[in-house]
Amino acid sequence: GQHKIKFIPEMVGPILEMTLIPETELRKATIPIFFDMMQCEFHSTRSFQMFENEIITKLDHEVEGGRGDEQYKVLFDKILLEHCRKHKYLAKSGEAFVKLVVRLMERLLDYRTIMHDENKENRMSCTVNVL
Repeated sequence: GQHKIKFIPEMVGPILEMTLIPETELRKATIPIFFDMMQCEFHSTRSFQMFENEIITKLDHEVEGGRGDEQYKVLFDKILLEHCRKHKYLAKSGEAFVKLVVRLMERLLDYRTIMHDENKENRMSCTVNVL
């Protein structure tokens, strides 16, 4: 209800951790919570900046810690885009947000993979992409 906004941004990290558990059905059931958070903050402040900042920060930390995978990136993209595109006010800004996070995930996953590469040029190139 009206108290949902009190859980943003504090609950973004714990919910992100839950959605990153490599279980497809759990991911499908919990990723929509992010849209609910976006919608809740948007209705309260006309933006979802707090949510956006928090999820990007937490996602960086989680992927660096070894969590997340290609399947998560695909589900995140598919599920959140579906929800955003159905929403009158979040269609455009929500889609831009989802695309931003998906690109970030691609780069973070690449970075995590390449860090074990012996080729310093590959690592530097990947680092530049993340930045």
